[in-house]
Amino acid sequence: MPEHRTRRRVRGAAAALAAVALAGAALTGCTSGTDAAPGRTGSAPSPSPTPLWNASPGSVAAVGDSITRGFDACSVLADCPEVSWATGTDDGVRSLAVRLLGASKAASHSWNHAESGARIAQLPEQMALAAKDRPELVTVMIGANDACRDSVPLMTPVEDFRASFEASMRQLRSAAPKAQVYVSSVPDLKRLWSTGRENPLGKQIWKLGICRSMLGDADDMGPAAIARRDAVRERVVAYNGVLRDVCARDERCRYDGGAVFDYRFTGEQLSEWDWFHPGRNGQARLAEIAYRAVTAAGPPA
Repeated sequence: MPEHRTRRRVRGAAAALAAVALAGAALTGCTSGTDAAPGRTGSAPSPSPTPLWNASPGSVAAVGDSITRGFDACSVLADCPEVSWATGTDDGVRSLAVRLLGASKAASHSWNHAESGARIAQLPEQMALAAKDRPELVTVMIGANDACRDSVPLMTPVEDFRASFEASMRQLRSAAPKAQVYVSSVPDLKRLWSTGRENPLGKQIWKLGICRSMLGDADDMGPAAIARRDAVRERVVAYNGVLRDVCARDERCRYDGGAVFDYRFTGEQLSEWDWFHPGRNGQARLAEIAYRAVTAAGPPA
């Protein structure tokens, strides 16, 4: 065969193979998930995940102790739930429920299961009651009574406090797995003592037995009294560490970042009756702190 004919056939075969390769590449490009043109067959974009935290819950249930019951906020040694920071209806307080739901809806979509004098061992039972309401948000403020005992040795041990709070969260999750939880830190009881001891009437009420571990012998500044008050404060700090750590393990739980513990209550915010529990003004400040935490884009630092 002449050499020039052989070269033409080789070149023709190479051209044909190149055409086939280009066609194959074009077909591959049409079906590629990363290179597909809009509207053509390919991998659909992944939908954005639904946020686990809803900053606008539609109902609120509260659990906890005397602070959430508005104890001593309206009259001496009595609950006043209408001024509760969590679920109250008082216009001056504007509770968390009112701020989130509006006054009319808050009246029918919020529930207060807190009990004055309650300690954390009672929290699982309160959580069970709250879960029956099917709330979208549960508020928790408890621990002051675990530190406020007749003496330092009677304070709830930290590990017992942890076990009760973990049991409370399990109780809620078993019945209301999607309920959100806002956890308030325990107030700084020593700061409340320091502020309240300036009021003679408040100190007379303290003698009736309110928080003896911190408030007993309020004017005693001897070494033993100072050590006793410091021990109570250290226990409160430890309780708050438990609340923070247990809450952090639950993706639908927010701790306040220590905001209530850090808040500097003054005489204006304390009960005019006992100068220890929050009065109306103090309840309003607690509502503000909670509202900021619940509606924030992310959990408090």
